[in-house]
Amino acid sequence: MSDTPGREPEQRLPATRPPSEAAPVETAPVERFSSPASTRSVELSPERAAQVVRQSSNARWVGFLAVVVVMLFVALYWFYEVGTPLGMSESRLDQDATNQAVVNVERGYNVFQANCARCHGANGEGGIGPTLNSQEKLYQHLNANYLNTVLTAGGRYVCGNAKSLMPVWSNTATPPGPLNYRQIQEVIAFIRATDEVTYTIRDPELGTPEVDPVTGKVKTFQGWVDPNYQPPAGATPYPACWADSFAAASAAPSGSAGASIGPLPSPSTAATTTTIPLTAQGIAFTSTELTVPANQPFTIEFDNQDVGVPHNVAIQDSTGQYVYKGATFPGIAKQDYVISPLAAGTYAFSCTVHPNMKGTLTVQ
Repeated sequence: MSDTPGREPEQRLPATRPPSEAAPVETAPVERFSSPASTRSVELSPERAAQVVRQSSNARWVGFLAVVVVMLFVALYWFYEVGTPLGMSESRLDQDATNQAVVNVERGYNVFQANCARCHGANGEGGIGPTLNSQEKLYQHLNANYLNTVLTAGGRYVCGNAKSLMPVWSNTATPPGPLNYRQIQEVIAFIRATDEVTYTIRDPELGTPEVDPVTGKVKTFQGWVDPNYQPPAGATPYPACWADSFAAASAAPSGSAGASIGPLPSPSTAATTTTIPLTAQGIAFTSTELTVPANQPFTIEFDNQDVGVPHNVAIQDSTGQYVYKGATFPGIAKQDYVISPLAAGTYAFSCTVHPNMKGTLTVQ
């Protein structure tokens, strides 16, 4: 180009490189773009270039927000899986385990009602078989391992009685029983359920909640185990054989119908005792309120109407101490309990074999 003022600059062609041994002949320059020249004939306008810049900025913001959303999702899913700090929520596995435990108890209720309630009562109150809902038995005696062994080995495991009425329930035994391993675990879960949770009674086939046709409310039930129960100080372990517990409950002096704590009535007053009737039927006392005169002996004419089911009558004072414990005998039968005079006050009477059978004795 020219350096002379006033003249147009000269356009000079690029100087050619002289041939050499490495490049004897100069090659044509390589085209930078592969698209046809017609597509590159129009350059970007300033407005279009600005729009491209804006679109690029928006794309970066979209990418940033996408990363933030993914990070939040990962964090929330992490807390969902392992639970939030400070124990504010359970982990997913713990929630599933809790839900499955509820399902097992509700299914176990149906299995129990269909197979066990006939002998042990609908609420475990006992009948032909022993009581199951007693807190002293549920505390340690009726643990999961013990119940599993009884259900798979039968009643002979409990008392060593080969003729026990308690059959084998496991379908893997010889001969096989009607329940599979899952149903046995569900029955155990029902028996060991605590009374802190209210469960729903469901249709055995459909699994839908059952509704009371009278009230229109869903039927529910609670477990038997009181997690706060503690046996009295000095209490002995519950006997492994339920027949032994009957024998202990019916322990009485020879020739009497029960064990009375305190002075026995004198011959002169025994003839003037007050007599009150009391009947046991359907694993329950037909009368739950009894009244007798204070400081006078009285007689309870006890009528056990439950066929083959042992019952008795025991009386406790306000401190829970037994002041009288009658002999246990199976029905259908009758027996008179002659009881020494009691001081005025309110006492509780019950069946020591079936603790759910209870009532109030007023002495006045």
